[in-house]
Amino acid sequence: MTKLETNSAEEMQKLGASLAKTAKPHDLLLLNGDLGAGKTTLTQGLGRTLGVHRPVKSPTFTIVREYREAKLPLFHMDFYRLENDDLSSIDLDGYLAEPGLVVIEWPQLVMNDLPDEYLQLTITRVDDSWDSTKRLVELNAHGKRNEEWVKDALTEYEKDLGLFMS
Repeated sequence: MTKLETNSAEEMQKLGASLAKTAKPHDLLLLNGDLGAGKTTLTQGLGRTLGVHRPVKSPTFTIVREYREAKLPLFHMDFYRLENDDLSSIDLDGYLAEPGLVVIEWPQLVMNDLPDEYLQLTITRVDDSWDSTKRLVELNAHGKRNEEWVKDALTEYEKDLGLFMS
């Protein structure tokens, strides 16, 4: 597991951008964190970098938002309000079979239905201050591809922040 700290919404979006730059078809990204932790903010960075020109919004009420116009199609899912019987109305296997990037917020309900290989991010607030933008991000790679994804994404992230030293 790799841990890093972001200090602003902009840095969270840059982390999303770094993940997008290094994503490949059929990648699966699981996002955990409390409400307001930054899951959708990270996904906005993903979407913008993939070429989505419309707002990337939380799919809390729609469950799934599709951005097929992206260079790598983006399927953004939020299962926070999903009930067990609602799962059958979503063709999760169909989305996972598409050559795109699947991002799932609140994946706990569907863990048994997911492949063994995925990248899981857990985002937590660093302090309890209501206006704090600092977050701790834990990146937990499941499978060789996802270990490579983390390594490549962190290299991109360091470049984006100007931390890269050659």
